[in-house]
Amino acid sequence: MSLLQRFQQYISAHHLFSPKDTLLLAVSGGIDSVVLCELCKQSGYSFIIAHCNFKLRGAESERDAAFVQQLAQNYNVPLQVKEFDTEAYAGQHKLSIQEAARELRYEWFGELLGRETGVQKSEAVAPGSEHSTRHSPLATCLLTAHHLDDNIETMLMHFFRGTGIHGLRGMQPKQGSIVRPLLFARKQELKQFAAENNLTWVEDSSNALDKYSRNYFRHQLIPLVQNIYPEAENNLAANLRRFADMEQLYEQAVQQHKKKLLEQKGHEVHIPVLKLQKAEPLYTVVYEIIKAFGFSPAQTEEVIKLLGSESGRYVQSATHRIIKNRRWLIIAPAQSEQAQTLAIDEDESKVVFENGELAFEQLTGKNIQLVNDAAIALIDRTALQFPLLLRKWKKGDYFYPLGMKKKKKLARFFIDQKLSLTDKEKVWVLESNKKILWVVGLRIDDRFKLTEATKQVLKIQLVKVDKLTR
Repeated sequence: MSLLQRFQQYISAHHLFSPKDTLLLAVSGGIDSVVLCELCKQSGYSFIIAHCNFKLRGAESERDAAFVQQLAQNYNVPLQVKEFDTEAYAGQHKLSIQEAARELRYEWFGELLGRETGVQKSEAVAPGSEHSTRHSPLATCLLTAHHLDDNIETMLMHFFRGTGIHGLRGMQPKQGSIVRPLLFARKQELKQFAAENNLTWVEDSSNALDKYSRNYFRHQLIPLVQNIYPEAENNLAANLRRFADMEQLYEQAVQQHKKKLLEQKGHEVHIPVLKLQKAEPLYTVVYEIIKAFGFSPAQTEEVIKLLGSESGRYVQSATHRIIKNRRWLIIAPAQSEQAQTLAIDEDESKVVFENGELAFEQLTGKNIQLVNDAAIALIDRTALQFPLLLRKWKKGDYFYPLGMKKKKKLARFFIDQKLSLTDKEKVWVLESNKKILWVVGLRIDDRFKLTEATKQVLKIQLVKVDKLTR
């Protein structure tokens, strides 16, 4: 079967696009993208050529742009060209040149498609200029010329970076609006097709430089391995297919675990600790749950430690917080009120929160010694209903300060206490049955004080952050 027939069959088998679609072809001018253009032309597909000039190779970059312009004229198809100040962008965003070029081109490709390409990018784009030989209609999808040799290199790079099963599958034929219709073909097959069809192309001199990771794998690592295992590349190509199947099975198992463990409650996800502790393999299950909320693989062990910790301990990503709350792990947006509310059971002896730690001790007997310490609250145990709630104070809160029979809003109480704005922002309250029993570290509520009739006492002691070893 010819390369053209296999190309058409691959597109059909993987449902990459419809014959009626208009395609956007990413064309550098190298042999791979030139072959892609010719295959699309011979297949009768309607396409647009898009070329990025990253301004990194001086006259060679201008030569490539001129070649692609002539290529578009030869095929009589629309052309889009954009120039980028890649080095400035890389410096601004602290990226390597390769990473910067990748972000810039996929940002622009997304603009041409009129949609997101699904490729992660920085917030800003570098200044550039854009021109076209004719008006470009909206394309359906972006085609890149990545082939099987590229995918083998990608898989190996992912393996050494430690990206797990998702990386070992390599690039996929279709991801969002990005289509890679040449992943079935080896580089040598593309060269043979180019020769048979008298195609011309331009060579990128940077492809010979081993300072780029992919080139090092291509020119150094793989040839060394082939000295020992001559069939290494063919075996790796076969592994790509196996790993893609393995990932499907893996994903199915992960989804089953998530279905059993995750309970969506508003903007929060609740996970029962006892069920999670029984999940196997625990490390993998935990990571697959938390990665969607911005947590790194390195934080997986920290989250597992939460399972045996006291209430209030948490692990935080840039966007979310995973907090131990009684018998649950709760994943919530980091700044949400829910993430800063802790339920406290009757049998809990210690709770950690933003300001420090609360220690709970049950006392009995009539000879309870009163203390004059704002960090210690002595509460009539019989006046409480569990669970208690520990939360930040909010506007409208009120309580009955010890020694007073009239209620007072916390905002007024703070004025009386001469608290600064910063101090007020740090105040938490402990409540029982929607009644504030203690403005933590400041004053208990008169309704929960000890009386002559008190027989059971709950002692609550605040240990502040600066006194804790955490």
